[in-house]
Amino acid sequence: MSLISIITVDYNQPETTLALLKSIDLFYSDANIEIIVVDNGSKVNNGARFLQQNEDIKFIRSEINLGFAGGNNLGIQAASGAYLFLVNNDTEFTAGLLETLSAKLEANPSIGIISPKIMYFDAPEVIQYAGFTGMNYYTCRNHCIGQFEQDMGQYDGVDASTGYIHGAAMMIRREALLAAGPMPENFFLYFEEMDWCERIRKAGYQVWVNCNASIYHKESISVGKNSSLKEYFMNRNRILFIRRNAKVQERAFFYMYFILIVTPRNVFRYLKEHNGSFIPVLLSAIKWNLFHSTTSTTLGYPVK
Repeated sequence: MSLISIITVDYNQPETTLALLKSIDLFYSDANIEIIVVDNGSKVNNGARFLQQNEDIKFIRSEINLGFAGGNNLGIQAASGAYLFLVNNDTEFTAGLLETLSAKLEANPSIGIISPKIMYFDAPEVIQYAGFTGMNYYTCRNHCIGQFEQDMGQYDGVDASTGYIHGAAMMIRREALLAAGPMPENFFLYFEEMDWCERIRKAGYQVWVNCNASIYHKESISVGKNSSLKEYFMNRNRILFIRRNAKVQERAFFYMYFILIVTPRNVFRYLKEHNGSFIPVLLSAIKWNLFHSTTSTTLGYPVK
């Protein structure tokens, strides 16, 4: 294989990151790879522990939380590989993962970025991701193909262009990275990989999924399923994504749809689930988009 830079970001999850490093060592101890671990402002500097697991890793520490894109961009800056494999720290590798993805990139120079099939770690026969449909820019909705399906081999052999890669595991060729630029840091959390795919396509490259490779994902370890942080950035960045990527008529329709349908529906859901504190969080997400540009790096939300 050409040199592959594996980049992962840790945020207060050292045991999870160590498990990832062990899974890489299990399958790729002698491979042509470099491993870059970015500590994204964790309370404790666990660099020594990571280096004890693998003394050859490159360890980078940020004293502040730079978000998903910012942390990965630190790793990208330090990477030397022809291909860069960005993986969540809550993933674990499988045999043939790197060979299959990199071979596809080698064989088809028009592919800029590619994801494998992703399986739930705690339910290894259940699929999380086998591709994405394209985006409906009027509603900012699309569909994750295969999610929650039992893996009966229905996606075996799927090797094709897709709507978007999955941020938990994505391999990008260096030429596409140079053409499209790094991940957009103003999203901080959620939708940044989708916006990145838009940039990569505009740079002339394809977005791909190859289900002949797979990886396991321990979903929702770092953020949680019901948090104000998630509610804020999911809503803020959904609007931001449309502002940055949709056409004028699509944006106009989406704004009406979000205010007249999405907002009342979310408020009703918050009240029903006894999460009334999320209502001002949603309003803050809307307000941010009213008063900030599409390139603003102001978060509008306190992140520790």
